[in-house]
Amino acid sequence: MAYRARSGRKRWTAPDGREQPLWRQRDFGVFWAAQTLSFLGDSFALVALPLLVLQATGSLARMGLLTAVGGAASVVAAVFAGAVVDRVDRRRLLIGCDLVRMVLYGLIPLVWLAGPRVWLLYTVLPLCEAVGMLFAVGYVTVVRGLVGTAQLTEANGRLNATAATAGVLGPLCAGVLAGWAGPAAAIGVDAASFGVSAACLALVRIRRRPADEEPAERAGLWRDLRTGVAFLYGHRVLRALTALLFVFSFLTLGLNDLLVYHLKHDLGHDDGTVGTVMAVGALGTVAGSLLVARVRRGLGFGPTWTAAVAVGGAAVAGLGRAQDVPVVGALAAVFLACVAVAGTCSMSLRQEVTPEPLLGRVTSAFWTLQYAAAPGGAAVLTWTAEHYGTAPVALAAGAACVLLAGIALLTPVRGAGRR
Repeated sequence: MAYRARSGRKRWTAPDGREQPLWRQRDFGVFWAAQTLSFLGDSFALVALPLLVLQATGSLARMGLLTAVGGAASVVAAVFAGAVVDRVDRRRLLIGCDLVRMVLYGLIPLVWLAGPRVWLLYTVLPLCEAVGMLFAVGYVTVVRGLVGTAQLTEANGRLNATAATAGVLGPLCAGVLAGWAGPAAAIGVDAASFGVSAACLALVRIRRRPADEEPAERAGLWRDLRTGVAFLYGHRVLRALTALLFVFSFLTLGLNDLLVYHLKHDLGHDDGTVGTVMAVGALGTVAGSLLVARVRRGLGFGPTWTAAVAVGGAAVAGLGRAQDVPVVGALAAVFLACVAVAGTCSMSLRQEVTPEPLLGRVTSAFWTLQYAAAPGGAAVLTWTAEHYGTAPVALAAGAACVLLAGIALLTPVRGAGRR
């Protein structure tokens, strides 16, 4: 095995000059394991937090408000995340983010021992979401520092697939644990997972950027954000994709709360059933993540992304009217498979076309713009569903997603990445 340079980047290669398979790259393997464990814990929180709010308040609107508050904190953090990531040691940043979230989420089960304290969720979740945004932007830049450009889509797909596999077990276990010991205990598992992830990340070696890829000077935070926005605006495909995802995020951020409420309130099922349906949905993410690289190679970026949004929208449209648990689970799986395909494609495209010194700032700008309206969308979606029912709201949101895919056919996204 040799260590060679190509296009200013260094990577592990086999003696015959070919890149090593991902499963033989030690640092990627450790990073992969760390994120799988972290996502296993996250899947506990994905089920436990809505159940905790519903248990304490019985209100879908309060669930949506918590999602909106967390989303707003994430958007605010995204404004500065890219500039921070491009200024600091990325590995240390990821470790620090994991440790902070371990402490914050660990407070919830401890405080809940004295009784429900809903105000704590509205304090802890925004802080965790802000730190999580820093982690997410750093995560994107680190992946490109671990594998070659040609392996990005495969690496992202594998990370998403194993994260989703953990997401199958997580909701099942979270549902059982929430039914037995309460949702707060499930959040405690999430806190512990961040500690394990931090320990694994301490073992990862991330290759440093070459000197000629370092920015010559550092600008202010706002100028860094404008730099990222300017790059997005100047790239015709990313410009259109950012606008489309702005609307898509508005329509879909609150769907998790809507699904939990539909199962608990409309259909009258218990926490274990909620966890089971979420686990079935995660199987869709596994399938989408494993298939995305092959589908994108065959169809190109544009057709793959557009079809994923259209099919996912159709699944959402039928979600609120589904009365049988297996049907709800199947529709959730289809939607999450499509989200995995579309999300992996868009992330890989940004990593491929963005210069290394700008990657953090471009990712930050992209996510700031993409999620800017999402918190409001979650609040509107859940408030409307509580007052008018989940079925018409899901139908409207799904139809809007299908329409969005049709609009994408009129933009440069349509022809992007064709063979």
